Amino acid sequence: MKKLQNLQTEVDASYLYSKLAAKEDNPVIADIFRQMSEIEMSHANAFLKKSVDAIATLPKPSFRAKSLNFIGKLFGYDYVLGVLMDTEKTLSNSILRSKKELNLPVTGSETNHVTILRGLLEQSKAGGSSIARFEHRHRSVGGNALRAAVLGGNDGLVSNFSLVMGVAGATSGQDGVLLAGLAGLLAGALSMALGEWISVKSSQELYENQIQLEKEELETNPENELKELELIYQSKGIEAGMARQMAADLMKNPEHAHETLVREELGINTDELKGSAMEAALYSFFLFAIGAILPVLPFMFTTGLQAIMISVLVSATGLFIIGSAITLFTGKSIWFSGMRQVLFGLIAAAITFGIGRLIGVSIG
Repeated sequence: MKKLQNLQTEVDASYLYSKLAAKEDNPVIADIFRQMSEIEMSHANAFLKKSVDAIATLPKPSFRAKSLNFIGKLFGYDYVLGVLMDTEKTLSNSILRSKKELNLPVTGSETNHVTILRGLLEQSKAGGSSIARFEHRHRSVGGNALRAAVLGGNDGLVSNFSLVMGVAGATSGQDGVLLAGLAGLLAGALSMALGEWISVKSSQELYENQIQLEKEELETNPENELKELELIYQSKGIEAGMARQMAADLMKNPEHAHETLVREELGINTDELKGSAMEAALYSFFLFAIGAILPVLPFMFTTGLQAIMISVLVSATGLFIIGSAITLFTGKSIWFSGMRQVLFGLIAAAITFGIGRLIGVSIG
């Protein structure tokens, strides 16, 4: 079963890399994606040859892979790239952990494909701008944005479902539930939005301060910054004399020297500072609200036990959809992830319902 899952993972990766290649405008990066697709397919064929199970042919791309491709068509393939890179990193870390547990030697072949992609970029002489563009896209989009959407909706659904069931338990599902549910939706969404705004804004201000300090250091102590550039190049495997010459050439253009120091020494991507804190806050607000509205909807049209049962059904459906969406990142079974999410959500709601019931009886 595990071997079949590994084989499917390789086939899916090859399929998705080929889709990325077909949609990529930059010919250098498109060629890299095609090479990655071929590498993954060669891995799949190797798995097939070594398999002692009754696997005669390679499987077709899975529903998960096709779903990711569909998401790419709708929202752009940067989403697919982010999920793929996260998957590659998780797989490589899993291999490394297994080897350490079994005391097997680490050969270096376990390195994740993000490193391979960067190496292919450099070997293809893509140039600094292409490398920076690729790295920026990998770090800032894709799986992270999609994951934020799923988790934001999950937070809203689980928290407001529990709140609604707690109040429903205390009031037997009467009119107060709707008011409490809407208040919980608004309070939670505003809290999430404010937290996101503060997080983005504070990060931007911190980075901007660090960038300004680096600029002042470059102006007041260029000799020290020259040495830092030299050491940066040496850390990349460049011979000392060549590193010294490259650093000296770069220092002739203070603006480029500053950009390099910010990127290499501070690890800051200046493109990420262009993001809007308000946009992130609104994004977070609506994601939370979408999940939080589901358990409240039935109480807008009915009350009592009927509203409670419909709310549970609608919320359970939403939880299953969210659990299924999580498999885009984990690769687990849709039914396993979906039902697990439903189970945990129902347990949380049942606890708050029981507490609300006890409080309601006590007050009565």
